[in-house]
Amino acid sequence: MRAHDDGPADGSADGPAGERGGSLERGEPGESGGRRGRFPLRLRRGPVNWAEQEPSWREARPALIAGALKRALARPSGNWYVIGAARDVRPGRPLGRTVAGTELVVWRDGSGKLVAGPGACPHLGAPLKDGRVCHGTLICHWHGLALDGGPFAGWEPYPAYDDGVLAWVRLDRAGGEPPLDRPVLPPRPSAPAVDAVYTGFGVCEPEDVVANRLDPWHGAWLHPYSFVDLTVLATPEPDTHDSDADDGFAVDVSFKVAGRAVVPVRAVFTAPGPRTVVMRVTEGEGRGSVVETHATPLGTDDRGRPRTAVVEAVVAASDRPGFRAARAAAPVLRPLMRAVAGRLWRDDLAYAERRRQLRATGRFPG
Repeated sequence: MRAHDDGPADGSADGPAGERGGSLERGEPGESGGRRGRFPLRLRRGPVNWAEQEPSWREARPALIAGALKRALARPSGNWYVIGAARDVRPGRPLGRTVAGTELVVWRDGSGKLVAGPGACPHLGAPLKDGRVCHGTLICHWHGLALDGGPFAGWEPYPAYDDGVLAWVRLDRAGGEPPLDRPVLPPRPSAPAVDAVYTGFGVCEPEDVVANRLDPWHGAWLHPYSFVDLTVLATPEPDTHDSDADDGFAVDVSFKVAGRAVVPVRAVFTAPGPRTVVMRVTEGEGRGSVVETHATPLGTDDRGRPRTAVVEAVVAASDRPGFRAARAAAPVLRPLMRAVAGRLWRDDLAYAERRRQLRATGRFPG
């Protein structure tokens, strides 16, 4: 990982974003670093003038982003795809999804284990998502055919995995890679955490979503309502091959709360797989928290265009005593966390769709 030294790392927020900086190699944390006070909030000394930020286009080199994307796409996935939030697969009812053009039905058996398989009934093709789950057995609503999760009359289950936050399915025919027994999972906070999962949809391909997340420079420009004082401290070395430890983007950024109140953190973006980008808070408030962005191909729409689901899991943790109250209020916090993610992805999916369109017409400059 190559560190950038763009200025002092004293955490001041007087100037535009580009005037803040630091060196991870020298161990000089900014305000988002190890000097955490009693309260997570900080007050900026002045308002943010969007137009007067330091331009970041020179640093956001297309070749650098394209190289990180190429390495991400080459990493193994084991043919595992995120279906959605694990809590969306509830006991007693099936869930229907389409992943990589494959119609799926997902449910929980009598022990609560995740089961996935083809979405069409092997009898006459009725949609199994409209059936009912009784004592862990899926019963088709058309003629009452019952599936206990094992093979039956040509119906074969797919490997499924519940990681406690997300539900996964393995589709070997769609993935075409050597299969893995379980998904490649990034480390999550070991302390008790609050998690929320947002799902959005776009007319694009997974690589367009991943490329968006591997461009941290756009944060304060495209999302000024959420981010200020963004400085990219370190980027992957040009000759990085497949070392996840070095193949990341380190960022100092402040999350806007209200008015001049911000929460500064240091974070690192990495791509452990071809359809996943992880942002991990390494210093500052919520250290160890992660935001996992998973891009799941769905298939094509009625115009033949590719569609992708963005499934973003926010797993927030804190060692502050008051975080216990946040955990207790998780059912109330989750809709708010999803709303924040949804606002960001409204803009990011618009860019991902445009990137796909430019690529499809040979006009993408990267």
